[in-house]
Amino acid sequence: MKKVVIGMSGGVDSSVAAILLKQQGYDVIGLFMRNWDSSVNNDILGNPTLQNDICPQEQDYNDALAVCQKLEIPLHRVDFVKEYWDYVFTYFLDELKKGRTPNPDIMCNKYIKFDMFAKKARELGADYIATGHYARMQDGKLLRGVDRNKDQTYFLSQLSKEQLQDVLFPIGDLEKTEVRKIALEYDLITAKKKDSTGICFIGERNFTNFLKNYLPNLPGKIINIETNQEVGEHIGLMYYTIGQRRGLHLGGNDNRFFAVGKDLKQNILYVAEGEENPYLYSDSCIVEMVNWIGDRVSDCTAKFRYRQPDNEVHITHLENGELLVSYPQTVKSVTPGQACVFYNNEECLGGGIIKEVRKNGKKLWYL
Repeated sequence: MKKVVIGMSGGVDSSVAAILLKQQGYDVIGLFMRNWDSSVNNDILGNPTLQNDICPQEQDYNDALAVCQKLEIPLHRVDFVKEYWDYVFTYFLDELKKGRTPNPDIMCNKYIKFDMFAKKARELGADYIATGHYARMQDGKLLRGVDRNKDQTYFLSQLSKEQLQDVLFPIGDLEKTEVRKIALEYDLITAKKKDSTGICFIGERNFTNFLKNYLPNLPGKIINIETNQEVGEHIGLMYYTIGQRRGLHLGGNDNRFFAVGKDLKQNILYVAEGEENPYLYSDSCIVEMVNWIGDRVSDCTAKFRYRQPDNEVHITHLENGELLVSYPQTVKSVTPGQACVFYNNEECLGGGIIKEVRKNGKKLWYL
């Protein structure tokens, strides 16, 4: 009997993934990863979101344990707090200092879930590792999850071919509604549990309050890029991303203006009026930290944000290993620090991190 170690998060997706693995005849072992010291959040911020005086991370562990006990599979617990800080949180802070908009979940998958976790799984004798991601593996190719609303290949785009060997995604062929239905049939404690949202180490807490404990606020001017007039004051460039409308705090003008650029040296946030303003659109970008899972191509589709339709792109492979990704039809709110992920129909080919954004051959006012 083949042994599978599955990452149990305390959510419904990993719970049902464990059920399916058992049904398929695997010897299943659960592994819960502790990636963040929740007490740090509680000490710094006070009044954490608690359930019965238990921090969310401990509640997740208790839920994972309850599921494993019901399914009669063992659950191990491993502490990756230091590794998460070194490889994910430090990256997150460094990107923010550059004025970029990072995606820590992608780095968590690359360095923690499919690296540290995989090593621990092998220590437990695993033939395979499994997670509750909405994705599929077929003939060595990473394919989108059947549920396009939940497809998570975007977050797996920095994984290597080697990391994806011997990986199982049990719920990749299911819609979310089917996953919930199975959990209800098994009367699991996670069946109706709300999906986690946002960045895991922040949880339900206020992003601004959390971040100011690690990076100093540097308030500055908000300037209308079209009129060069000052229209407000920002609380720190790291709190804003391209295309953002809410949270600009421009009084009655909040619904009219969108963030379109940052000048890091002068500490200026640029805004423009109207959700279809030309300043929101670009026609090309430079992509660094390029990772190919499938074939290297010149023409395919790409996502520049997680919940975004596919965009037709042309790729020019540069001598330094970076990519010039062109999309003459123009795309809205392409943002430095975010992932650019490539697809060939169902297959995720890989991706990279957006370094700079251009229009008509010129770098835009993004940093």
